[in-house]
Amino acid sequence: MRVLTGIQASGKLHIGNYFGAMKPMVELQEENELFTFIANYHSLTTSKDADTLRQYTIDAAVDYLSVGIDPNKTTFWVQSHVPEVLELYWILSKFTPMGLLERAHSYKDKVAKGISANHALFSYPVLMAADILMLDTEIVPVGKDQIQHVEMTRDIATKFNNEYGEIFVLPEHKVAEEVATIPGIDGQKMSKSYDNAIDLFMDEKPLQKRCNKIISSSTPLGEPLEWEDDNIYALAALFLDDAQKQELQARYKSGKEGYGHFKKYLKELIWEELGEAREKREYYLSHMDEVNDILAMGAKKASKIASRKMQDVRVAIGLN
Repeated sequence: MRVLTGIQASGKLHIGNYFGAMKPMVELQEENELFTFIANYHSLTTSKDADTLRQYTIDAAVDYLSVGIDPNKTTFWVQSHVPEVLELYWILSKFTPMGLLERAHSYKDKVAKGISANHALFSYPVLMAADILMLDTEIVPVGKDQIQHVEMTRDIATKFNNEYGEIFVLPEHKVAEEVATIPGIDGQKMSKSYDNAIDLFMDEKPLQKRCNKIISSSTPLGEPLEWEDDNIYALAALFLDDAQKQELQARYKSGKEGYGHFKKYLKELIWEELGEAREKREYYLSHMDEVNDILAMGAKKASKIASRKMQDVRVAIGLN
């Protein structure tokens, strides 16, 4: 199956990115034709500084490679290195009803959170559709908040196909239910935009300080704690198998430990999980030529597929 996923270059990657996208990607590349990109065009909806966007883009590439993306198995590139996507974005706009975009939950949520309303943010789903359709994507792994965007992609592609023939493959979304929504330190969905994230590659002491800020109840030490709906438990459970989860639940119920103990335990889980990735990251940071070569190789492969698709589109609509 051809699988596509991407992530915005809009800040340091965090635990939500790791479990929601990066770790599943590493697993997907073993049995699928995986395409993944750094979505720097999408990042322009919130980016205000050129140097920062450039740095975030390369940081994201290094982090992806560090957690296990294998360029021999995965086509990995930077979105702006395959500019055909912008041409397709414009063409697809013709097949995108205003009402469809006005119903987008993500747009409404971001504006409500204080992100500036502009055309780029409003038309984000059309660019996402171009990313997907340009490469004949079959499966798109997403969080629950992005399911609607994949459904919108199908709607746009269906309108185009009805008018011009079967040009586009209709993609399906794939959601890992157990990690569909990962809480941040305040209990809301973990997000760079909400400043509630735990970054992937923090030093050990800052990592502990960040974990200490996780909101929990005021139950005093010595009384049993409720693990259901607890933000610390929800994050720790991401690292645990079923037996380990039951053991942690028993520790909560025992009343012998307080939330401070569990925040320290969570830090230890994060630190251990990413030990190998930290070593790889140090390697890539000292071999940036290798990182750039990997991205160039991925862009070349993706562009070859995109060019063929755009030729079909141009012929179909009369531009060629």
